[in-house]
Amino acid sequence: MTRVTIRLDFDDVRHLGHGKIRLLELIAAHGSISSAARAMGMSYRRAWLLADETNRMFRAPVFATRLGGKGGGQAQLTSFGRDLIDLYRRMEAQAAQRFGAEIGALEAALAAQAGESAQTDASRDSA
Repeated sequence: MTRVTIRLDFDDVRHLGHGKIRLLELIAAHGSISSAARAMGMSYRRAWLLADETNRMFRAPVFATRLGGKGGGQAQLTSFGRDLIDLYRRMEAQAAQRFGAEIGALEAALAAQAGESAQTDASRDSA
């Protein structure tokens, strides 16, 4: 299934795309950066760097952390962080809707995948 993802390049160094948004969604769901990192299959350090980069990108913070103790640290999205996710997902949905016909045309023009082409070749050979 084709999906539309968006990457916003605000300038040469500030970028926002589906990976950072997914990380924020998982931070919200799990309440910690380390749990979100595990869910995405990435290192804690990588997740922290991406989350911190996103947090510093905007005037308002995207998430807040509380240092760990017995139960570990916590991270929670701010209201701006939740709004950021909502805005991004709305933009994706609107782009998918707006370009639905074009996406359909591109899907129709796709070549068969490796496993499918072998079956197609075998069907052609037997005919």
